[in-house]
Amino acid sequence: MVRYSVLPKNNDNSALAKAADMRVHFKNTWQVGRAIRGMKLSKAKEYLAAVMDHKRCIPYIRFSHAAGRTPQAKEFGLTQGRWPRKSVELMQNLLKNIESNANEKKLDVDKLSIATLVVNRAQKIRRRTYRAHGRIGAYMASPCHINMSLEEVTAPAPKPTNQAKRYGKVKPPAHKRHGDTRHRCTYK
Repeated sequence: MVRYSVLPKNNDNSALAKAADMRVHFKNTWQVGRAIRGMKLSKAKEYLAAVMDHKRCIPYIRFSHAAGRTPQAKEFGLTQGRWPRKSVELMQNLLKNIESNANEKKLDVDKLSIATLVVNRAQKIRRRTYRAHGRIGAYMASPCHINMSLEEVTAPAPKPTNQAKRYGKVKPPAHKRHGDTRHRCTYK
């Protein structure tokens, strides 16, 4: 049984859904999950519907060495993207499920956003393929587990004050702190 990777802090204004050992490629599903994480529920549904119609693409950043280039990836500042149909259909079904879970808890669906979306590798499904000269090779599937949580978005966080900005400053590199001017550094 798969447990939730991250549980919400407040259980009253959140909904959960999960899927275990799904027969979809892990790498493609990871890209889809990364693309919709943090979106509002309605926006994520529209985006995935546009991907199914090939109007928009899923940007590929991590497992992208063989992904083709498409002009649709320009909106993300990238060049590589795909339209992984099976992974997108799974995410659409999971979004439908989590929306019904939220309706059951009487949450406002218009205010819900995807707080966490974790895609993990599941145990590989082993098969065999027969090779030349009597050898046998591995022929494995790469399924995945998916955990998702929605939370109601309340008012946006207030802007930090000057004192809060000062405490959150990034420490300059050591050679800048000690007065070294020979290094060409972009830190100001």
